[in-house]
Amino acid sequence: METVIVIGGGAAGMMAAGTAAAKGNKVILLEKNEKLGKKIYITGKGRCNVTNNGDIEDLLNHVTTNKNFLYSAFYTFTNEDLINLMHKYNVFTKVERGNRVFPKSDKSSDVIKAFENYMKEYHVDIRLQKQVSKILEENGQVTGVQLIDGQKIFGNKVIVATGGMSYPTTGSTGDGYKFAKAFGHDIVSLKPSLAPLEIQQDWVKKLQGLSLKNVSLQASFKGKLIYEEFGEMIFTHFGISGPIVLSMSNYIKNHIEKGKVEIFLNIKPALTSEQLDKRIIKDFEKYSKKQFKNALKDLLPLKMIPIVISLSGISEEKYVNQITKEERISLVNLLQNMKMTVENIRPIKEAIITSGGINTKEINPSTMESKKIKDLYFAGEVIDVDALTGGYNLQIAFSTGFVAGSNV
Repeated sequence: METVIVIGGGAAGMMAAGTAAAKGNKVILLEKNEKLGKKIYITGKGRCNVTNNGDIEDLLNHVTTNKNFLYSAFYTFTNEDLINLMHKYNVFTKVERGNRVFPKSDKSSDVIKAFENYMKEYHVDIRLQKQVSKILEENGQVTGVQLIDGQKIFGNKVIVATGGMSYPTTGSTGDGYKFAKAFGHDIVSLKPSLAPLEIQQDWVKKLQGLSLKNVSLQASFKGKLIYEEFGEMIFTHFGISGPIVLSMSNYIKNHIEKGKVEIFLNIKPALTSEQLDKRIIKDFEKYSKKQFKNALKDLLPLKMIPIVISLSGISEEKYVNQITKEERISLVNLLQNMKMTVENIRPIKEAIITSGGINTKEINPSTMESKKIKDLYFAGEVIDVDALTGGYNLQIAFSTGFVAGSNV
């Protein structure tokens, strides 16, 4: 029997602790917060998008950083394995749009409860409000940890599952990077991922609070298309957010430092330009004796009308029957190509996940053990792997946590 110390009581840490204990090890889980799974509580707007129901190759294709590192983990502990484990502890699931998997109860707390029960069944020693200051080692081998109050806890194996730098209020304050660095690990530059975008144009801020569904966004860098997505977005006081914006941030994060990234919003992507022109002609016939400012209410959300009028260059006082064909075609182009310039990605503390972390080349992908020091393992967001929204990042946490817990 080994004594295994797990640092961090999030998704990866709870999975690692339960799995290590199920193998017959004595496991101590140290969590610096007053409760487990603080970040799980807020995922999926409190509903917890626990995984994705796609096949494993599909899951891997949604990993945007170092997907090859995760082959072994994803095939060792699959999304189906995760769902079955939760079922075992009476948390049943449902599949929603985009193959997203949620607990049937829509309560993230039920997911945490399932993992608490998993750990309790195998007698994991859970210690809350215990913050680790450093990992102890002797002769190139881990021997335990030291807490910030000076107390030392000895063990044969240590699993670091401390999360990244996003949402620091949940306890993700970068502790794991410090531990890894102390043993010579390379930390790949930390960046916000799945984060809202700050936009230069003032008209964007004037639309604060407006949510758009079934629109498409294209991002381009130096005239080359980087990413395109269809779905829902929202305007904010600093720029734009929402599901398709968060996914886009993952693809543009490395381009922003090199130059200007432009985004084009198509608010009517289901129509070709010809079809949209016909639709506008129909509206203009309906409102032929009205001014331009009163002829767009069937086409656009009310909040957008003054913005579109301003950007179109057509006088709001102009009567619809006086609008030229050229002006109308220009309006069609505007509605399908509203240009925005990205100023920045919001800070890492506002990101859903952290991009960057412990270099995957220095971790054994089959065991999650450090290649720098014996008996030190890593799991979850602390590693340089990240994916799009849709349950993929939690699956990374659970799969890497399971592999680490299985191999101690």
